[in-house]
Formats: sequence, C-alpha cells, structure tokens
Amino acid sequence: MAMQTPFDRISIKPCWRQLVIEQLLWVVLCIALATAYFMTSFMFHGMLLLLAMLVAAYLFYQVLYLSRIEYIVTGEQIIYLHGVLMQQTDYMELYRVIDYQQHRSLLQQLTGLKTITIMSGDRNLPSLDIIGVEVDEEVVQEIRLRVEYNKQMKHIHEITNRM
Repeated sequence: MAMQTPFDRISIKPCWRQLVIEQLLWVVLCIALATAYFMTSFMFHGMLLLLAMLVAAYLFYQVLYLSRIEYIVTGEQIIYLHGVLMQQTDYMELYRVIDYQQHRSLLQQLTGLKTITIMSGDRNLPSLDIIGVEVDEEVVQEIRLRVEYNKQMKHIHEITNRM
C-alpha cells in the first residue's frame, strides 16, 4: 500500500528544442543530401536520394522517441517512460536519491534548456538524466523537497565520512 504524500504529481516532457540540439548534425546532413540531389546529376544521383530518405527516417524516429519521453515525479517516485515500438517504464524511489546535478551544454545555453542528472542508490536506475528542461523550471528544488520528505517518513538518515 502506497503512503499518502502532500505532493501533487508533476509531469515533465523534454522541450522540442532538445531534439534540435541532439540531432543538429543529422538535420544538416539531410538538408545537404537533399540539396545535392536536386542540384547535381552525376552517376550516383539516386544514392543521394536514398541516403537523404534514410537520414529523414532516422530523424522521424528520433522525433517520435523524444515525444514519447515523459518523467513523472510523484510523492514517492520518479517514473521514466520512454520508447516508441516498445514502451519501457523505469522507477526511481525518491528515498534512494543521493545527489543532483544540473548541466547545460553550449547549445542548451543558447536555447534556454538544461539537463538534470539524479543519482540514486537504486540498482536498476543508478542515474537518471532528465533532458530538455526549461532553464527557469525549479525541478531540482521540488525533487529535493520530496526526497527529504520520503527520507523522514522512512526514518532514513544519511551518514557521511567526510574529514
């Protein structure tokens, strides 16, 4: 039986700009191949079209994959849903969370996004990257509140060995 917590459920989906950041080189390649197909007429002309179509199919799959990613933060867990052909669900218990990290690549800085990494003592999901989060969203603070609440409710105290 799940314990009742005073927290609402939060749903986080990656921003579409994250797709552009991750797949920028493939988009450029697809445009270059398509442009070369229409601008030239050499012996392997059909090969350019085939390569452009393969890259476009890959990009389409990546769009589908990113659109299917969802991170749900409940009062007790972080639930990570992902997958296109086969949906997978991973669970991270909040009381097992050890540390948090936010980082932003150069392209994320230019587009106003960030990636949040959550580290836990969970064997199945020791680390979770929450990608494509808007920079002004206070996700870490909200998760931290829930982690502390869960640790207090389960009487879990962290012991450190620092000098």
